[in-house]
Amino acid sequence: MAPVLSSTAMISQRNQEDLLLSKTLHGHAWEESHHQDSFISKLSKKDREFQPAVVDNYLENWKEDKPENETEEAKAERQNAYKAVANSFYDLATDFYEYAWGTSFHFCRFHSREPFHQAMARHEHYLAANMGIQPHFKVLDIGCGVGGPAREIGHFTGAHITGLNNNDYQISRAKRYAVSTGLEDRSDFIKGDFMNMPIDDNTFDACYAIEATVHASTLEGVYGEAYRILKPGGVFGCYEWVMTDKYDSTNPDHLRIVRGLEVGNGIAKMMTVQDCLKALKTVGFTIEKNEDMGATDDKIKWYYPLQGDIRQANAFWDYLTVLRTTTAGRAATTYMVRTLESLRLVAPGSAKVSSILQTAADSVLEGALIGIFTPMYFFVARKPSDATH
Repeated sequence: MAPVLSSTAMISQRNQEDLLLSKTLHGHAWEESHHQDSFISKLSKKDREFQPAVVDNYLENWKEDKPENETEEAKAERQNAYKAVANSFYDLATDFYEYAWGTSFHFCRFHSREPFHQAMARHEHYLAANMGIQPHFKVLDIGCGVGGPAREIGHFTGAHITGLNNNDYQISRAKRYAVSTGLEDRSDFIKGDFMNMPIDDNTFDACYAIEATVHASTLEGVYGEAYRILKPGGVFGCYEWVMTDKYDSTNPDHLRIVRGLEVGNGIAKMMTVQDCLKALKTVGFTIEKNEDMGATDDKIKWYYPLQGDIRQANAFWDYLTVLRTTTAGRAATTYMVRTLESLRLVAPGSAKVSSILQTAADSVLEGALIGIFTPMYFFVARKPSDATH
């Protein structure tokens, strides 16, 4: 009889399998690349046999073309596979994200004459300030990506930041960035599922998530884990991706946009504002602040880089960002990658990944323009100081 593995041993085994698959996909890029490597160089180092299979397996999570025809069983199957869905997505998309957007994978509000990267940093500072993060705090970044916000918030507050991530490739890049920015002593990055965090109860003074917990199978699951790992009185801040109260689940156009958001961003199931607030209360948090920071009367809209209004750019590098993220720019990137793929200069499947990300941007923009989607539903919630668990 085969030995029965403990849950800890099973997680360790799965983590080793994830690491092996990620190293296989990224090939020489895993050991040899530095964050200064070019976008094309990274794509050229992917495994030419494995990447197409990863892309096809990822897309298999959405077998039905029309979302209104999808069965509840198929939806439940995808939700159960939330971790694999997100992990595959970020293995495929991370290099494209860094090329087009930088190392902080989120949206933000913009002020007039404010450069893109300054606005992104301010968005992260706003979260940290509203949470009241202090230099002596131990802080958890839930779903930390390649560590852009962790580094910025670490510099801004002086706190020690631990990044939690389920994607090995992103963790490896986050660690490299921390060293290059002198934050290796005030940050660390750990592998883990945010629905089952490898962290003891009552460990952190604060935790935050920036457009990351949308990948959870249920918000109660990930918010419950945030509650558990916080000390009594600890604070949880978040920018959440949700469908707004204008979303109509019976509207075929709305369903089409939701499908685009899910397929294009590695999301098992989009949730609503009401789902978010209900989940926070259900697990025990007290909500101190909450608002949709995407629904403002800002002169420069948060989605302007996707719209391509080059007149809103405020610095040289902003022009490059906008040019890469407009509809035309996204199409140009896909055409460029497809051409390089046909010349065998980058791995097969690269152009298909670019097309997936085009779908993502198109769906974000369309959902934003009709007001049914926001990537920055902001909240600050607190674990009661008399909590017993």
